[in-house]
Amino acid sequence: MLFASSGLYAGLRDSSSSFKHVIELYELMDSNYVTGEDIKKYLADLNGNGEITVQTVEGNEGSTDFIKVTIPGENGKMSGGTAPTLGIIGRLGGIGARPELKGFVSDGDGALSAMASAAKLLDMTKKGDRLAGDVVLTTHICPTAPTLPHDPVPFMNSPVDILTMNQHEVTEEMDAILSIDTTKGNMITNHKGFAITPTVKEGYILKVSDDLLHLYTQSTGTLPVTLPITTQDITPYGNGVYHVNSILQPSVATTSPVVGVAVTTETAVAGCGTGATHLVDVEQVVRFAIEVAKAYGENKCAFFNEEEFNRLEMLYGKMTHLQTPGKQEAVK
Repeated sequence: MLFASSGLYAGLRDSSSSFKHVIELYELMDSNYVTGEDIKKYLADLNGNGEITVQTVEGNEGSTDFIKVTIPGENGKMSGGTAPTLGIIGRLGGIGARPELKGFVSDGDGALSAMASAAKLLDMTKKGDRLAGDVVLTTHICPTAPTLPHDPVPFMNSPVDILTMNQHEVTEEMDAILSIDTTKGNMITNHKGFAITPTVKEGYILKVSDDLLHLYTQSTGTLPVTLPITTQDITPYGNGVYHVNSILQPSVATTSPVVGVAVTTETAVAGCGTGATHLVDVEQVVRFAIEVAKAYGENKCAFFNEEEFNRLEMLYGKMTHLQTPGKQEAVK
């Protein structure tokens, strides 16, 4: 009876709870046979007001299904309005590493978080809670991704390269981006739950957004946790320097501000580790993303201070060269 009265049970029983969508999508994604079309059908069956597209892309080591969910807001640009558009990207190599490993891998948390966020937003629109601004959510579904050696724990690789991911997941509509990525393979942020990064814009690492810190505390009921990042982390993959992971790779493909939402653990856990997805933590990320989407569309959540950013560029010039591969001839 104690369990029956707990908040967890109440959340599972509530059909509108984001926990419901996290659990159902986890069960759907934890399969060798799952495709982007399966995720599309799940979302479409919610009967919310949204557009869902799936595109299969072949890479050097297999294929993956990119999925894009666009949910129009009451005053969004899709309806001729002026409210800004939030992008939510589920960044990952793959949701599974079969046949090498059986089951859903830790790296899949990004895709699970993004698609559960899409499901919750679609469910909200059906029930009359349509947001002010448009929301665009993207990720890719691959249950058979390869792995890659990395220190201190192995990375998940992907059948397609980062450039291809950015081409399909970073869209022109996105005025600001939350990039959700499993970030457990490090000894920097030792916290079970999630952390947010400073805002990255056009090669600059800016201060952590006060508004996002407030929404973190509001949605979790705890003090906010942040993930330190370095200049290396905001440069493109393939340049021969260390990256904590791919969480900020969307920032190399856009002029919009990008904030990483890192699903974290107390100890270093490999991205290809199975049995390492904590649904409670994923659900926290989903609620945070939903609250950011609400506030951002109403112009109540600033990812960065525009005046200060302009002053930085005036004083020190543009840093957009950090969004490029750099002087490759220097390392040949």
